[in-house]
Amino acid sequence: MLVGLTYDLRSDYLAMGCSEEETAEFDRPDTIDAIDAALRELEYSTERIGHIRELAKCLVAGQRWDMVFNIAEGLRGVAREAQVPALLDAYEIPYTFSDPLVMALTLDKGLTKRVLRDLGVPTTEFAVVSSESDIPSVRLPLPLFAKPIAEGTAKGIDVHSKIDTPAQLRDKCLALLKRFNQPVLVEPYLPGREFTVGITGTGAEARAIGTLEVILKPGAEAFAHTYHNKEHCEELVGYPLADEASARQAERIALAAWRGLNCRDAGRVDLRVGADGRMYVMELNPLAGLHPSHSDLPILCKAVGIPYVELIRRIMDSTTRRIPTARR
Repeated sequence: MLVGLTYDLRSDYLAMGCSEEETAEFDRPDTIDAIDAALRELEYSTERIGHIRELAKCLVAGQRWDMVFNIAEGLRGVAREAQVPALLDAYEIPYTFSDPLVMALTLDKGLTKRVLRDLGVPTTEFAVVSSESDIPSVRLPLPLFAKPIAEGTAKGIDVHSKIDTPAQLRDKCLALLKRFNQPVLVEPYLPGREFTVGITGTGAEARAIGTLEVILKPGAEAFAHTYHNKEHCEELVGYPLADEASARQAERIALAAWRGLNCRDAGRVDLRVGADGRMYVMELNPLAGLHPSHSDLPILCKAVGIPYVELIRRIMDSTTRRIPTARR
């Protein structure tokens, strides 16, 4: 089977003039090297494609692949993670991970919370601030937490994201609206422990592979897993395996969210404990990072004894099982 690889290299976009923050979700070359090597070890043939514009050029030129291993995040728009899957759907080429609908939905944290609420999956109350005029209508009890509605890698989250006064709420919302040109999600601040659950598989076959607790080390920015903390996670963040009781609860909730939103193949669900002691889904990541030592999902796999190549095998097995025409 010939597998094409679609991805966004951070270095490519930095060379185009994009900022460090704009490219925070994009991959390092060693991530692509690791995925490519794992696929070849699993006896797949591979071809590196690159970002969506390269993919479009290849498709127009008539190039085809039996499957695409897609980790392209996209650069612009609130549905940017859906762009490569949508293009591949148009050309009837199967690919790893979730479809355009799921990718677009889960990037919008407000819409995701609406669906989770309808599914009965525990998630906090929230407000969406789309303009300055929306700020006075936020009626949630303090303290609050504010972040861009459609960003990953904790972009826009810093020590000022925890809000203790109406004046802070106004200042933070105005700053985020201007900086990211998208709505702001406002929700109650959850002061308890934070967890991330790794999942592989699709639908009824989806399984939780384990749960990590996110522990901020001395020197980390307080209150949350901020952009700064994530960028320097090796020094500032610890990821121990969660205790059995917490893991069992987190994994039950995470699987309900994963299956309810029709996520596929592999990813993560992030949860945090509120002041009431309940565990809430913060967000789903159906396009989780795959750097062997820097990304949460491979870190979790290593903690539970799953080699990197086995993670890639599980992703490919999940994908091929749902594609009747897939061949080796």
